[in-house]
Amino acid sequence: MEALEEKEAQVAAWLKKIFGDHPIPQYEVNARTTEILYHLSERNRVRDRDVYLVTEDLKQKAKEYESEAKHLQDLLMESVNFSPASLSSTGSRYLNALVDSAVTLETKDTSLASFIPAVNDLTSDLFHTKSKNEEIKLELAKVEKNLTATLVLEKCLREDLKKAELHLCTERARVDSRLQNMDFLKAKSEEFRSGIRTAEKQLSARGMDASLSHQSLVALSEKLEELKRQTIPLKKKLESYLDLMPNPSLAQVKIEEAKRELDTIEAELTKKVNMMEL
Repeated sequence: MEALEEKEAQVAAWLKKIFGDHPIPQYEVNARTTEILYHLSERNRVRDRDVYLVTEDLKQKAKEYESEAKHLQDLLMESVNFSPASLSSTGSRYLNALVDSAVTLETKDTSLASFIPAVNDLTSDLFHTKSKNEEIKLELAKVEKNLTATLVLEKCLREDLKKAELHLCTERARVDSRLQNMDFLKAKSEEFRSGIRTAEKQLSARGMDASLSHQSLVALSEKLEELKRQTIPLKKKLESYLDLMPNPSLAQVKIEEAKRELDTIEAELTKKVNMMEL
């Protein structure tokens, strides 16, 4: 965290130095953008240092050339009694141009043998600098592209996060509603159980048969369903008897027995149903 804060401070100072009195463009401060700008500031600092060293070297060489020029001028005056002041204006311009070229090209003298290698070296440095600038431009374009893609991705992630939070709030409200309904149903269920127990106690106090309780009625209902299932094979058996050609008297007796058994079951079934309705 301290390293990140130090980088942010260095980036802020670098941007202030670059833009001077002009306002610094707005940008989103995060770890990614800080790292990119810190990297650029470091490259800029190294380049400024190199430029400063080259400038100081040129100043030093200029002083040396001025000293050498003064020495040569004094030597020329002593040997042939020649002074640059005695030249015509055109000659002075040529001489100044020759001196400036020698200083710029950093040659040891103004001979053609010194100028040609210096010009070649300068041309090579120019091509190298152009190539380096192109590489820096490509790298900067790539960084800007990555930064744009990162910002777009961050925006999408923020939108997805908002949608997820909204969905979570909706689901939380739905769960809370279901929990409230569950609590209400539990309370109602307990209330009904308590009412049933109270009613059973009251009916028991009034002398109600225990067989009419809720549990007994449920058991009777289940038994009733079982009896209904048991009558189905009896009815089928009766129908099979009706299809035969037995002794009329014996068949009549069996039919009467089956009818009585069926009437008994139906009467018991009706009684149980009536008791359940009460």
